[in-house]
Amino acid sequence: MSATGLDVFDRTIHLTNVWLDEIMTTLPRDRQLAWHALGAVLRTVRDRVPLNLAVHLGAQLPLLVRGSYFEQWRPSETPQTWRSVDEFIALVSAQMKSVKPVDTVEAARAVFRVLSHHVDPNQIEKVRHSLPEEIRSLWPTQRSSAA
Repeated sequence: MSATGLDVFDRTIHLTNVWLDEIMTTLPRDRQLAWHALGAVLRTVRDRVPLNLAVHLGAQLPLLVRGSYFEQWRPSETPQTWRSVDEFIALVSAQMKSVKPVDTVEAARAVFRVLSHHVDPNQIEKVRHSLPEEIRSLWPTQRSSAA
């Protein structure tokens, strides 16, 4: 029986929880922290990549995650031009200031692993290659073999 009465909602809740569980294999077991890390990393990437890639990536995210991804998006202000890992980490950290401290580099790596595991590998490669080389070094190059 459906928990919410709508299969689409049940499925997105399930998928979102799977993604958060995978993030929590690296970060502390704190679902709220994992949720904030997922959103912060995704939005920072979204704001750096070309508009068409941002939209295509968003279309492949679970419905709940997609809502966070597109939250407060201003397409006319993208893509941003930051280039370094330090700038990337500072932007992610600023979005996570309301949660307990976490290693932002590890949070980014955890989110990138989840994306590599669940999103079409061709789309991931396009997004990766649109990012500065320093940021690509944080992102695994091969799709995760985890189920």
